[in-house]
Amino acid sequence: MLKRILVNIPLALLCLMMLGGGIADILRPDNVVEIMTRLGYPPYFSVMLGIAKVLGVIALLAPVGPTLRTFAYAGFTFNTIAAIVSHLAVGDPLPQSIPAAAGLLLTLSSFAIWRARSAHPYAAIRLT
Repeated sequence: MLKRILVNIPLALLCLMMLGGGIADILRPDNVVEIMTRLGYPPYFSVMLGIAKVLGVIALLAPVGPTLRTFAYAGFTFNTIAAIVSHLAVGDPLPQSIPAAAGLLLTLSSFAIWRARSAHPYAAIRLT
């Protein structure tokens, strides 16, 4: 029981982070608009990104097939890497990239745990 809870912590934190960020991106409060503008993205981009984040969280939590779940993890990976690169490209201080780096770490750890727990033939480790 404890093991099941522990292996789901990265997934829970990832979903909370992406759902909160997705809702903020969709609602576009002033701080989100300011960040997206500073990073050079057009105004509609945050809404599109927010919808993708919410759909990705649904794909991770709903009983869907492995292909859709893999796409959700890939999307979160691309999102967090792009956020890190965007902050660094516009000259933001390194601490600005810490939330995105934490999201990347959660995405990769959650994906690794999911793959290990699944019956996928390419899983590197198995958690039973």
